[in-house]
Amino acid sequence: MTIRSLLEESAGKTPSAPALVYKHDGWKTMPYGDFLARVRETAEGYGTLFNLVPQHDNVALILPNRPEWMISYLACAGAGVSVVPADPKLHNEETLWILSNSEASVVTTDAAHVKMLQELQPSLPALRGIVIVGEGDVPEEIGGVTVRRFEDLARKPEPGDGFWFDANVAREDDVASIIYTSGTTGRPKGAMMTHANFTADAEGAYGAFSDPVSSRDSFFVVLPLFHAFSFCTNFVVPMMRGCAMMFNESLRTIGEDMRELRPTIVMAVPLLVEKMYDRINGKIQSSFTGRALMKLGLGRLVGRNVRKGLGGKIMCIVVGGAPCPVHVLQGFRKLGIPLLQGYGLTECSPVVSIAGPHAAARIGTIGYKLTNIEVRLADKNENGIGELQIRGPITMKGYWKNEQATKEAFDEGGWLRTGDLAEIGEDGLLTIKGRKKALIVNREGKNIYPEEVENRIASDKITADCVVVGYKVGNVEGDGERVGAIIHPDIDLYKESKGGEPSWNELEKWTVRRVQELCADLADYKRPRKIVVSKEPLERTSIQKVRRVAYQNTLDE
Repeated sequence: MTIRSLLEESAGKTPSAPALVYKHDGWKTMPYGDFLARVRETAEGYGTLFNLVPQHDNVALILPNRPEWMISYLACAGAGVSVVPADPKLHNEETLWILSNSEASVVTTDAAHVKMLQELQPSLPALRGIVIVGEGDVPEEIGGVTVRRFEDLARKPEPGDGFWFDANVAREDDVASIIYTSGTTGRPKGAMMTHANFTADAEGAYGAFSDPVSSRDSFFVVLPLFHAFSFCTNFVVPMMRGCAMMFNESLRTIGEDMRELRPTIVMAVPLLVEKMYDRINGKIQSSFTGRALMKLGLGRLVGRNVRKGLGGKIMCIVVGGAPCPVHVLQGFRKLGIPLLQGYGLTECSPVVSIAGPHAAARIGTIGYKLTNIEVRLADKNENGIGELQIRGPITMKGYWKNEQATKEAFDEGGWLRTGDLAEIGEDGLLTIKGRKKALIVNREGKNIYPEEVENRIASDKITADCVVVGYKVGNVEGDGERVGAIIHPDIDLYKESKGGEPSWNELEKWTVRRVQELCADLADYKRPRKIVVSKEPLERTSIQKVRRVAYQNTLDE
C-alpha cells in the first residue's frame, strides 16, 4: 500500500462519499471522486511546471490546515516526490534550516509567508518554484524564482500527452515525508518516513479501536497536519477507511464547529483536551443537578449532555503528542466518554501504542503496543525500567543527510532507540517513566524521573507551565544532580482566588509554598531543592510540549 493507493481505493469504492468537509462561504463537501480528480489535476501543474523528478526532488509544504494541504501533499507524494511538512509558525531561522537542509525545490505556502520567502530565497539555491495558496497579493517571481497561484496549477494534458501523475506512481519504499523533529532535544533532524511506514502504522492504529472505524465515521481535523500524529490519524487512517475529514473553521470556533459537523472521532493533544475538560467541568460545577449526579457516581447521565455539546455522535477522543494529565483522563471516564491515550514518536510514523478500551482500567499507562510491531526494554535496571526500543514496519528509513544520527538512532538488529524509559507490566501494558536524556541522577546514584515530579506539580490548576530539570552545584566530579523546578503560575486564576491584585513577591512566595506542598509526599530525594517562578510562559514546541532542552543547565550554580 501507498498513501496514494488509499485515496484511489476509497475513490473507486465510494466516489460520492464525503472526503473533505470545510468552511468557505458556508460548509462545503468534497466527495472522494472529486478529491482524487483535484489531486490528479494539481499534480500535473507541480510535475510539468517545475519539472519535478520523483525519488529525487523534495517539496516543502508550509500551510495551516485546509483542503489544499491534503491536495498538494497527495499530488506530490502520490507521484513519488518527497514532501517536507513544516510548521507555518516557525521563525525565519528555523524555516531556513528546514528548507536549506532538505534542499526543497518547491515551496507551497500562503501569501502571509511571501515576505519570509523574499528574505530567505538568496540562501536557498535549490529553490526553483513557489506556490501560493489562497488570497493575497502574489509577485510573479521572488529573486528569479517562479511564483504560481495554487489554483493555476490544475491542468489536464493536451490530446496525445499522458498524465504526469499516471507516469509517476509512488512505491511503498519511497520517502513520502521528511518530517523534522520538533526540537525538544536539539536542532531538528529530518526523519525520512516511507509510504509503507505510514500505511503500516495506520493499520496498526486502526486495530486499537473497540468499534471498527467505517466509512460512516468522520474525523475532526483540528491538530496541525504537519505533525506526524495528526498526519497519520487525521489523514492516513480516515483515507484507509473512506471516512470524512472535517476541518474546523478556527481555534475559536471549535465547540461550535463540532456541534455543527457532529464528528465521531477527535484527535487531540493534552492541552486541548484539558481545556475542553475544564470548560465541561466548570459547567457541571455551576449546576446543582450536575454536581449531585457526579457525587452519586452517575456521571454517565451528565455525559449524555456533554456528548450533545460535542455534536452528539462522539465515539472517542484520542489524545497523543505528550502525556495527558491524570485528572483529565479520570474526568472523561466518569462522564462515560472514551478518552484513549496514545504514545509515539515521529520516527515511528508515529503511533507505537494506544491505551484502548481494554487498557481503560490502568490510567497512567500508554496501553498496548500495536500488533504489527515488536517492543523491548534495553539496559533494564533493578526495577525493570529500561529504554523502550521498537522494531517493525513503522520505523523510519533514517535521517535525511545525517548518517551519523541514523546510526545512533538504531541499536543492533534494527531496533529503534526511542530515548524513553519504560516498563512493561505482566499484562503487556506499557508505562513511560521518563526521557532517558532527561533522567536526573543524584549523588547517591538514585534515578529521578522529571515527569513524575512534573505531574505532581501540574495536578494543581494554579500551575500553567512547569518543567523539572537537574542542576549541579559547583564543578565537583561525581557530585550528582539536584532536582530543580521552573514554574509559570496561572496569574489570572491566582488573582481570582485571592480576590485582589497581589504583588509579584506575594505570588512568587505563594507558588513556592504550593509546589512544596504538592511534592511533600514524594521521597525526599525527588523533591525540588530549587524552585524558580517565571513571570513568562515557558517555551513550547509546535505541539505544546514544554521545550525541556531550553531549560537544561539553566539552574546550575
